[in-house]
Amino acid sequence: MKHKRKKNEGCSVDMTPMIDVVFQMIIFFIVTLQMTEAKDREVVLEFGPHGQSIDMGSQEVKTSVLIIDIGPKGRISVFNNPVTMQQLDVMVRNRIRAQGNTFQIWIRADHNVLHGYVKSVMDTCSNAGVGRVHIIAVKDPRTEATRQSLRQRGRIAR
Repeated sequence: MKHKRKKNEGCSVDMTPMIDVVFQMIIFFIVTLQMTEAKDREVVLEFGPHGQSIDMGSQEVKTSVLIIDIGPKGRISVFNNPVTMQQLDVMVRNRIRAQGNTFQIWIRADHNVLHGYVKSVMDTCSNAGVGRVHIIAVKDPRTEATRQSLRQRGRIAR
């Protein structure tokens, strides 16, 4: 008795969900890369274990915070691009015009920078009309490099 062979119907897989996931991952990595590159790697933050914790990945941080870095020699940068005080003033005033006074400014100052540089940045921001200026420090050293740096400076116990 002969068996009749059925014609093989081709299988098909819907690729749309996989393509959607791949695009989501690409967007995630681009946004993450931009957040990490926005910081000046030369800045070594002070240790502040008793300060308030913040979530660097929240949507509010991405849209309503201007992060200003001040390097150990007083170099002021925004998104890792050096700026002068005049450029910073224009940048802050433009942000106020665009968003109102709802955004925050975070100052990431190196632990060795002279306070005069930090004061100048704070004065520029407050003169432009910014209501909230915060100084950022390390609350919980998560990487071994950060812990080692804090140990060398005598900020945490060995």
